[in-house]
Formats: sequence, C-alpha cells, structure tokens
Amino acid sequence: MHSSAHDFTELFAQLGLPSSETEIRKFCSEHKLRGEEALPDAKFWSAAQTQFLREEWHQDSDWILTIDQLNTL
Repeated sequence: MHSSAHDFTELFAQLGLPSSETEIRKFCSEHKLRGEEALPDAKFWSAAQTQFLREEWHQDSDWILTIDQLNTL
C-alpha cells in the first residue's frame, strides 16, 4: 500500500462530485448502502465511479483508507 492518504475532499473531487464539507455531508446523508451491499456496487454511482472504486480498492491503493472510511459512513 502507498503511504500517502487522501481526504474526503480529494476523493469526492476524484469521483467528480461536489467536494465541499457541506456537500459531502449531504451526499452521505442521502446515499446509504443496503444490507451487505459493497460500496462500489451501490446504484448511485456512475459506471466510471464504480470502476474507480473497485480498482482502487482491489489494488489496495493510497485511496483505500478514504474509501474504507466512506464505506463505513
């Protein structure tokens, strides 16, 4: 795993989403996973967002800590 980590602002910008603290909180309150649904499988992602999340997660990239935190929310 790479040593540099990214924050939510960077992750949301990478995903092409509004990345202010207010917009991130709004997104998290409006989008929830169902049951045992994996984060990349959620229906609210675009195809490109799903691909990014899957690739970064499986590669254990420097995005993994932030993706895991988003998954927990």
